Amino acid sequence: MKQTDTPPVLVTGATGRVGRLVVHQLLGAGIPVRALTRHPEAAATLPAKVEVFTGDLTVPESLDPALSGAGAVLLVWTAPPRTAEAVVERLAAHVRRVVFLSSPHRTPHPFFQQPNPMAVLHAGIERLIAATGLESTILRPGMFASNSLAWWAPAIRAGEVVRWPYGAAESAPVDDRDLAAVAARTLHQDGYAGGDYVLTGAESLTQAAQVDIIGDALGRRITFEEMTPDEFRRLSEGTAPSAAAEMLLAAWRSAVGQPAYISTAVTDILGTPPRTFRQWAADHAGAFTRGS
Repeated sequence: MKQTDTPPVLVTGATGRVGRLVVHQLLGAGIPVRALTRHPEAAATLPAKVEVFTGDLTVPESLDPALSGAGAVLLVWTAPPRTAEAVVERLAAHVRRVVFLSSPHRTPHPFFQQPNPMAVLHAGIERLIAATGLESTILRPGMFASNSLAWWAPAIRAGEVVRWPYGAAESAPVDDRDLAAVAARTLHQDGYAGGDYVLTGAESLTQAAQVDIIGDALGRRITFEEMTPDEFRRLSEGTAPSAAAEMLLAAWRSAVGQPAYISTAVTDILGTPPRTFRQWAADHAGAFTRGS
């Protein structure tokens, strides 16, 4: 089949950390790509082959031009919940397949079972998608390896001690590139309809061990010191909703002494094992030494 015969895939959140990688994965597979963005100037860094559409999840009718003629959609929800039903209805009216980037709120592990407003939102969107009869796939990434850039890079760049709560909490960080590769595969290949996949790395690591691994990638020792939950709450003020901070604290607290939940989904779908956190750190070492 020629590329021109293949319906394009619409990627929402195309300029985000996962969406941008999905765009490149799809283009590499010869799939025409459309990018939905609220700010067209932000799409200037996307490859020239990408067809950019301006649209907003809070204005459902603004999605129609991007959806017309598309075959599949990667749905990354970045808006309040009030327009979710109308958006899903529009997806069902235009496309055959939707891949939804959700969260692992169904996973029977304490780390994923904390009160979480985002998980409630995701669960509601999942129900809306299921009710349409769309060919759908749910992707549930666990902890992102790239979270360490937001959490620890400022201190590491400054040559300071990394202070963080619950250093003994374990997780299995998933590389954003593996998540993107899985998303792209499920968007353009058959066989994943009805799939529900929790995506993790292959190794359970404490937060302190992850900092050590970053230090190895940089060729220097990084000191880790325990921060109290109250210190973390104060640190998060003005940068994250209090509910998000409390959810993280509860998740980390529950994960102390509890090996992380690990799935085989990345290997099952891609045929190759997930990248290790050590590989992620080596590939992103430069981001810990320069300004963001």
